Amino acid sequence: MLPIADAFEHDYQGCEIRYGRGRVADLGDALDERDLGDALVVCGSNVGANDDLMDPIREGLGDRFAGVFDGTTPDKRVEEAFDLLDRRAEVGADCLVAVGGGSSLDVARQATVLDVDGRDLADLRADAEEGAEALGDLAPGTDPALPVVVIPTTFAGADVSTGGSLEVLDADASPTGQPMTVSGGGAMPAIDLADPALFETTPKSVLAGSAMNGFNKGIETPYAADASPVSDATAVHGTRLLRDALPHVADDPAATDRAVVGVLLVQLGRKISVIHAFGHGFARRYDVQQGDVHAAVAPHVLAYLFDEVDASRRALANGLGVATAGRDDAAIAEDVVDEVAAVRDSLSVPSRLRELEPVEEADFPAIAEYIADDWSMDRAPEALDATPEAIEGVLREAW
Repeated sequence: MLPIADAFEHDYQGCEIRYGRGRVADLGDALDERDLGDALVVCGSNVGANDDLMDPIREGLGDRFAGVFDGTTPDKRVEEAFDLLDRRAEVGADCLVAVGGGSSLDVARQATVLDVDGRDLADLRADAEEGAEALGDLAPGTDPALPVVVIPTTFAGADVSTGGSLEVLDADASPTGQPMTVSGGGAMPAIDLADPALFETTPKSVLAGSAMNGFNKGIETPYAADASPVSDATAVHGTRLLRDALPHVADDPAATDRAVVGVLLVQLGRKISVIHAFGHGFARRYDVQQGDVHAAVAPHVLAYLFDEVDASRRALANGLGVATAGRDDAAIAEDVVDEVAAVRDSLSVPSRLRELEPVEEADFPAIAEYIADDWSMDRAPEALDATPEAIEGVLREAW
């Protein structure tokens, strides 16, 4: 196994990554070094009720702890961000500390952009009813003034980014018949505090679904149209750590340490592409967990890619421990698909789309259209002709 450091710091696009078991105890010192004062903790209700997680965060913040906003949900409604800003004004916090999975981290980041956008809830809804062009982005070209610290507790790989979107109108109210969302460029988190001990407070079922989301970020980057040797290096190394660690995170703290480092690495220079487009396509039709969709489709998406293009199969083989010397491309591709399926099967996640309760096979033609049109497909391998018909065939293979 490749060795990893017990603790490290790394600056990435303005975000200071602080990794290490027990590093949450240094949270107050980290804020002090950046002249940040009182902090409002942002999370969902389950995280807020988890004292094994929240107590170390409160203790780490010390007298900088200004309170908790525990109103984030997987829906990521724009109302949640407005409520968060109201709570922040009420307690007078100077920064936000977002704790948990992608939903809480996204709501906190986008709330800081909403804070400088200037539109209220009625304005955003009125713009959304006129269409995507009228809604536009949040505060384009404006830097948020409210700093965010992120403390991830899942393997989704949603921490080192400016990403996320907020739902303004649901499908029933939207002029397009699909949820209308808004987001802004935002700013990177000031600090990403990655403490493996906090991941161990997350229910294993939540970790499993999030694991496939993070794992697939490493798999997608090498075959993306704009991949580079630099992005390949972090993706392949991170994938190798995740491949070795994820099957054991439920029982082995050392595996959790390695998985946390792996999911940090696959985010550096990540290239969201085809697998995530499949997840987004299902999200436009159903309320489903992205990691569960990824689990069911990832091996089938890879098999489809390898049938059509090279898709950097040898780089992926390197990350997945697949032998390449003296072997032909078809054999390597087959083993890569098998290794991805093996990691998936080691986790408590669905292996077929039919296992996702809201999913209906009759919806596949519409979902295939959504996938083909998704922004993530802009990074698909250049020679790939991903028609809705071809995508529908992948869906039926995954059914």
